[in-house]
Amino acid sequence: MGRFIANRIVSAFITLFLIITITFFLMHSVPGGPFTREKPLPPPVIEALNEKYHLDDPLYVQYFDYLKGVATLDLGPSFQKIGVDVMDLIKDGFPASAKIGGFSVLLVIILGVPLGMVAAMKQNKLTDKILMLIATLGVTIPSFVLATGIIYIFSSKLGVLPSHGLDTPKHLIGPVIALAGFSMSFVSRLTRSSMVEVLQQDYIRTARAKGLSEFVVIGKHALKNALIPVVTYIGPMVASILTGSFVIEKIFAVPGMGKYFVESIHNRDYTVIMGVTIFYASFLIVMILIVDLLYGIIDPRIKLHD
Repeated sequence: MGRFIANRIVSAFITLFLIITITFFLMHSVPGGPFTREKPLPPPVIEALNEKYHLDDPLYVQYFDYLKGVATLDLGPSFQKIGVDVMDLIKDGFPASAKIGGFSVLLVIILGVPLGMVAAMKQNKLTDKILMLIATLGVTIPSFVLATGIIYIFSSKLGVLPSHGLDTPKHLIGPVIALAGFSMSFVSRLTRSSMVEVLQQDYIRTARAKGLSEFVVIGKHALKNALIPVVTYIGPMVASILTGSFVIEKIFAVPGMGKYFVESIHNRDYTVIMGVTIFYASFLIVMILIVDLLYGIIDPRIKLHD
């Protein structure tokens, strides 16, 4: 176990290093710069700004300076927000993203997995067909369309839900449903297909032949094995949802990380783009490591070694 974790941690650092390197050079290969404007700034001003932020240094010098900063959790200053560090923007935006993300993850797990189980146990019956029809709609409808529909119907027409912000618990309903819609539908379908396959295995028939209750057969024998592909999907999904959906946050005017990321792309704010990318990548890598560890807990037959 210790060797497995150590190897995964080393692999995680290598992956993160490659992500930082690729993103850094891609950012600097894009035409223009953080101080490019529709109405060009005077050349002396641009020179002064480049000197202030060391953008006039050779690219390899900027790269190694940035790596040193990342190693000390210093992601540098924003080029567009004077006097504001990237870490401050992340600390400011992540709580809002995590708030709607956390409730979305709970909604996906609390509803997605049980609905998939019910559909599997009622295979090819009316209940199964209705649930899978709803899940198919949830998978095929883009999240931004669902978000727009929620605002149009429940905010503009019915007036029962707020259309923007996170001031009250009621403000969470729209963005949480829009953010969880696709993942909840996908988890339901994935749980169903995995459960249907497991229920056809010989050891399930043997458990039933022994006279075990259906609750024990499903809960103790079938569910654990059926959850392996579901956990594989849920790990990266949690990272993605907790860091926030940039589109959903923009539509509902949620003051999360998405706001800063969209603005940074529009303004070519290199350090903010890099900072958000590194933060998301780190979160994703940690969740994948947790998923690997959960495999051994869910199914003891899976040995955690390399």
